Order: sequence, then C-alpha cells, then structure tokens
Amino acid sequence: MDKAQIKRCLDELNEALGSSGVKGEICLYGGAVMCLVYDARPATRGVDAIFKPTREIRDAIKRIAKAKGLREDWLNDAVKGYVVPHAQRILFNLSNLKVYVPEADYLLAMKVLAARVEATDKADVQFLIKFLGINTPDEVFSILEKYYSRGQIRPATQFFVEEIFES
Repeated sequence: MDKAQIKRCLDELNEALGSSGVKGEICLYGGAVMCLVYDARPATRGVDAIFKPTREIRDAIKRIAKAKGLREDWLNDAVKGYVVPHAQRILFNLSNLKVYVPEADYLLAMKVLAARVEATDKADVQFLIKFLGINTPDEVFSILEKYYSRGQIRPATQFFVEEIFES
C-alpha cells in the first residue's frame, strides 16, 4: 500500500466508525509510518497498528478489505507483542478516528529489535539513524535499551547494528 492508499483507507475507516456511531483510536507502526510520516519509502505490504475499540475496528477493516479488494489483514495488530509504553503524537485527528504515530527513536528501537534483514528493516533503520543524527552503534543501543530490556535483545541484533555502521 502506498501513502495515498493508506490515507484513503484510514479515511474510510473513519467513515465506517462514524456510520456505526463509534469513536476510535489507532497508533501506526512500521512501514506505514515510514511512508506517511517520513516519505522514506513508497509503500508497505500492510499497516501495523494497535487500535481500539478492537472489535469495531476489526469489523470495519474487514468491510473495507472486501470493498477495496484488499487482504483482510491490510491493517493488523500483529505488532502488539512488541509494543511497550512510549510517547505518541497525533498524525490525523479525523471526526471519528484519532491516528497516532510513535516518535522516531521508538520506531528505531522497534525496527532494530525486529532486525529482519530480509525485510525492509535495514533500509528503515539506516534512514532513522540518519534522521536522528546517530553516529555510533552505542547510540543505537542506548535508544534500544530505553524501551527494551537486555534480555529481549538477541545477539544477532548487535551484529545487525554493527554491520549498518560498517557499510
């Protein structure tokens, strides 16, 4: 999904919630934020988010998917297992839907923790490192440890970060 398509689908989600008399909140993560906020890439495979009210938003997601010919999980909450408390800011304040995004340092921490080399995480991490003005792996790990305990950080993560600074 590209930036325009994500925005249209969020607008439709807003309308769907309004037609049901529901007010919702959603916080976007991952590729959707890289597209919408930073223009760091043209598209993302799906929209990762945490949302409430869960049942009503899930129902609306399915209706939008059917109407638009999208996968039923075009907007999904699979990321919820990785989310820890963090600062958020409003990206869109629609009539029935508030759309939040995390600050760049938290997004960096999530991307580094995931460290999926085969995915777009490496390019996203490189972009966020440059955006945040980070110069060393230690600075990245300082941000990572601000949100996640050492026990959550895999040894491969250290190699992933060091490799980024070597290239």
